[in-house]
Amino acid sequence: MKFGKHVALKMPWAQALEGSSPSLGTTMRGYFRKTRLNLNKNLRAYVIGLAIGDGNLSNQNGRATRLRITCDKNYPLLVERIINSLKILLPDNKVAVVDREGNCLDISVYSNHLESLLGWKAKKGSKFKQRVSIPDWIKEKNKYKIKCLKGLIETDGSIYLDRGYKMMMFTTIIPKLAKDVYEAIISLGFRPHFYKIKRGKNNKYNFNQKIIYRIRLSKNVSEFLNIVNPEKE
Repeated sequence: MKFGKHVALKMPWAQALEGSSPSLGTTMRGYFRKTRLNLNKNLRAYVIGLAIGDGNLSNQNGRATRLRITCDKNYPLLVERIINSLKILLPDNKVAVVDREGNCLDISVYSNHLESLLGWKAKKGSKFKQRVSIPDWIKEKNKYKIKCLKGLIETDGSIYLDRGYKMMMFTTIIPKLAKDVYEAIISLGFRPHFYKIKRGKNNKYNFNQKIIYRIRLSKNVSEFLNIVNPEKE
């Protein structure tokens, strides 16, 4: 898959997120028009996971909020999945792809549904400052937790081999999010490890915070991945 600058991609809905529903919510005043928001909670939970992981909200024009999700070009199937998911979530809104220098690209969509859906604000600071975490409604059912974990792992997670054994690692600087992910994995019947790692004084992120949180799963990893099914390997 090749990506140019400022390209809007239209993917077949048949390739979109498994289990999503065409049912749509009530309309609201969007960017110059009324727009629809898909009611499917599995789809919402997945997109929320993606946005918490590698998403950013902005509202430079003061009219419509923009969600930008940064992706690695080495995962074209994941890029396609994210595009499809956003198109089904917000069927009246254009999903655009912007190529960046290096090995990354941005997938973005404008909608005034985004702040209420995701649970944080475009103009209230970073996700760290706003203490972004998994919404309570997702924690109520395992099927929603699985979809949210899928999005989180696809963006801020890694799957790798350690001395021949498969491992899964999720990394964040947000303590509440780390706790939520840890508890969500435990609730599914697995036993992850929780690590706090102090960073040096010279870090490249200006979050006034010196701890990285890592949730590492080293046992029954294949079983966990079969349940969550992240597009990461």
